[in-house]
Amino acid sequence: DEVTLTFAELEALMGQPLPASARTQRMWWGNRRRGAVQAQAWMNAGFHVEGLDLDHQQVTFRKPKRIYEVNRVGNTILWDAELIKAFRQQMDWSQAELADQLNMRQQTISEWETGLYAPTRSTSKLLTLVAEQAGFKYETKE
Repeated sequence: DEVTLTFAELEALMGQPLPASARTQRMWWGNRRRGAVQAQAWMNAGFHVEGLDLDHQQVTFRKPKRIYEVNRVGNTILWDAELIKAFRQQMDWSQAELADQLNMRQQTISEWETGLYAPTRSTSKLLTLVAEQAGFKYETKE
């Protein structure tokens, strides 16, 4: 479900060197399907980049969960950074595309995903509605 590889190990698996930008630019490792052949490859294999250490030249790939556990207060799901990012990735949406779905700024989605802020209760209800309509699977923690 999770594997951490050095850049050298990846190059050995691929049989060719990584481009120079992979060693210096975090964005090369982004989980986006459009315009990034490398990301399409690991995502088509069922993985996402979950960790990147450019100093030590290693990357961690993880298979997303199929069903997520959520916390609730009453009937409101408490959306945290991991759950928001998982939902967005499962839908194959960029942060901007999720922001469009929710009628808000991309920066807000970024701040949620980094844990800088959390959605309000009213926004959590909107997120839940959009997620349920999209078929996002979750269950309440016991």
